[in-house]
Amino acid sequence: MLLSAFFPTRDIGRDPAKIRDWAQAAEDLGYDCIEVADHVFGAAPRGDWKPNYSEHDPFHETFTTMAFIAAVTKNIKLCSGVLILPQRQTGVVAKQAAEVDILSGGRLRLGVGVGWNHVEYEALGIDWKTRGARQAEQIEVMRRLWTEDLVTFEGKFHTLIDVTLLPVPVQRPIPIWFGGSSDAVVRRAARIGDGWMPILSPEAAEPKLAALRQHLEAFGRDPAKFGLEGWLRVDEADPQLWAAAAHGWQRLGATMVMLFPRYREPEFDRQIETLRRFKEVAPR
Repeated sequence: MLLSAFFPTRDIGRDPAKIRDWAQAAEDLGYDCIEVADHVFGAAPRGDWKPNYSEHDPFHETFTTMAFIAAVTKNIKLCSGVLILPQRQTGVVAKQAAEVDILSGGRLRLGVGVGWNHVEYEALGIDWKTRGARQAEQIEVMRRLWTEDLVTFEGKFHTLIDVTLLPVPVQRPIPIWFGGSSDAVVRRAARIGDGWMPILSPEAAEPKLAALRQHLEAFGRDPAKFGLEGWLRVDEADPQLWAAAAHGWQRLGATMVMLFPRYREPEFDRQIETLRRFKEVAPR
């Protein structure tokens, strides 16, 4: 089973040397991929609404961070985990993703989601209610920009007339995996995604996977060519719980898992130790 390493964006701090050392440690330990989270803004609670991350949680910018990591590593893959695609301009994302793919020598996987924070959408001037439909159209536009020499497209959210995206990425197209676990996301992933990467326990994932396989069959897609990664959402540093969740996802057919700590770990040495401990208990 392949292992992804979740970049500790909230706790690693602002020292570029630590970001370099953490990324190189993940590569040296044999991790297959580093995943970098995405939030543009933090938001303070308001009324009955309480955000998963507050105005005090720092998030390194996703594409810039992946480009930096590409420069200080050699082989480990890079993934946005996950980029909140509908709140960003499609052409800019396509350009940024292509550049990271070039700078990394074709190591990028674009993980996308629709997000949970309507306040962030509002602050960025993007409609919250149309995010699902916008995401689906964005993916079509990006793939065409990555693979065609001259693109004309007329959709609900995009109008492109004879435009190009240069330089082109190494991968044409860049793989796109979906985060999220709503019924709409599962169906969308099966229809147009290259893989699925939900934050679910194996028990909660099992019925969703059954629906995913039904959708893949209905859309005439080969399940063997569709990727599956389980995010192991954990609230405490207990390797036995990590191992149990990883084995549960392996049983469900996942080829990759990632430890997703919800607890804070501000000490850099312990962030590296978490990488080592998870590698020791994860399925081979």
